[in-house]
Amino acid sequence: MEKKLIAIIGGGESGVGAAILAKDKGFDVFLSDSGSLSTKYRDILLKENIPFEEGKHSREIILKAHEVVKSPGVPPTCDIMKEIFDEEIPVISEIEFASRYTDSKMVCITGSNGKTTTTMLTHHIFVRAGIDASLAGNIGKSLAYQVARDPHEVYVIELSSFQLENMYRFKANVAVILNITPDHLDRYDYKFQNYIDAKFRIINNMSAEDAFIYWEDDPVILQQLDRFEIEARQLPFSRYHKDKETAAWLDDDNLVFNPAAGHWTMPRADLALNGLHNVYNSMAAGLSASFMDIKKDTIREALADFKSVEHRLEFVGNINGVDYINDSKATNVNSCWYALESMPKSGKSIVLILGGKDKGNDYSEIQQLVEEKVKAIVAMGKDNSKIISFFRNVPVFDTHSMEEAVNKCHEISSYHDTVLLSPCCASFDLFNSYEHRGKLFKEEVLKLKK
Repeated sequence: MEKKLIAIIGGGESGVGAAILAKDKGFDVFLSDSGSLSTKYRDILLKENIPFEEGKHSREIILKAHEVVKSPGVPPTCDIMKEIFDEEIPVISEIEFASRYTDSKMVCITGSNGKTTTTMLTHHIFVRAGIDASLAGNIGKSLAYQVARDPHEVYVIELSSFQLENMYRFKANVAVILNITPDHLDRYDYKFQNYIDAKFRIINNMSAEDAFIYWEDDPVILQQLDRFEIEARQLPFSRYHKDKETAAWLDDDNLVFNPAAGHWTMPRADLALNGLHNVYNSMAAGLSASFMDIKKDTIREALADFKSVEHRLEFVGNINGVDYINDSKATNVNSCWYALESMPKSGKSIVLILGGKDKGNDYSEIQQLVEEKVKAIVAMGKDNSKIISFFRNVPVFDTHSMEEAVNKCHEISSYHDTVLLSPCCASFDLFNSYEHRGKLFKEEVLKLKK
C-alpha cells in the first residue's frame, strides 16, 4: 500500500516539527521552503533523513501531496499556496496536525497584545503547581515536535492569528482572548473583520466542560460574542465588577477572582509585573489556573515571583540617571499604548523610539499619551516620513540605525528620563526580527556605559 505524502511548506520551527511528527506517524514527507533554511533546521532534517528543498518549490512533488501543513509565516496568497488551493489539497496548520495525535490538555492564548507574557505567566503557574506543562506555539519547541518526541500532560500555547487560520478540528480546553486591535492587516486584505475572525477561531469546537476567558472591556470582543454559539463556560475579566458573570476584576488595589474554584483576592502591589495591562494579563493567567483546579495560594505565589518576558518592557539599565527600557516586541500601535500607559506620570520624561515596517498604523491611538508623557520621539527606520508628519507637537529626530537612534536618545535625555524602545512597527526594514532589534538595542545601550 502506497504511503500518503505530507508536504510541509516552510522550514522553521513549526515546519520542521511537523515534518518529524509526520515521519514518526509513517507518512512520506517532503519539506519545501522558498528561502534558505537555518543551519540548525537543515542539520535536523539531514539527521532525520527527511527529504527537503530550499530556495524553491517543486510543484511536481508538492501538488501530489495528500495534505499540506502550512507554516504560519507563509502567506496564503503566495504562488505555491494558490496552486495548492486550486488543486483542492487540504491545508492545515502545524497545531492542527499535532492535535490529532495527543489527548493532552490545551490552554490556548491569543490577542493582539500581551499574549507572550500571559502565556509564559500561565505556564509559570502550572509548573509551580507541579503540573507537567510545556510551552508551545509561538514560544519554545513546536507542538508537533513535542507530541512526537517530548510529550507533556498540558500544553500552554501562544497562538497568533496566522496559526489559527488553518485550524479546523482542534479544541482548546481553555481559550483566552486578551484583546483585539488592528494588526497584520496587510495579511487580511486590510479588512479588520478578517483578522477578528481569525482570532475567534480559538473557540472552535469547545464544549461545556471547557472555559473561554476574555477581556470584558474590549469593545471588539463584546461586539463579536453574539456572532458565535459559545458552549464553553465564559469567564470574563474586567477593570470593574460589571455583573455576576465577571470572573475577575480590580477592587481598589486588589485583584478579585470569582471563578468556579471559589472567591479569592490578591493585592495588586504583590504582582511581579507592573502596569494595568499586566493586571489584565495576570487576571487571564489566574483564571486559567483556577479553572484547571490549581490552588489559589500557588497562583498568588506564582503571580508574585514571575520574571518578565525579554523584549517586553524589559529594563536594560540606568545610564547617567536615565532608564533604558526594551519593548521591541511592541510591533503595533496598541502595544505601544500599553507601554506608555505603564510608565509613571511624571511629566514629559520619555524619549520614545518609534519606527520600522509600517503595517497601516493609525498613530492617533497613542497621540494623547505621547503629548502627556513624551518629551521627544526618535524615529528609527528606512522611511520615517509618516511618523515625522504625524507627530507635530513633540520634537521628532530622524535616524536610520540602532546605533544612531540610541546615541540620539543619549544626547537629548536628562536625569530621571526614560528611553523607551516601543516601535509600533514590525522590524523587517532594518532588522531580522523584533528579537534582533531588541538585542541590538541592549548592545548599544551597554556601549554607553563604556
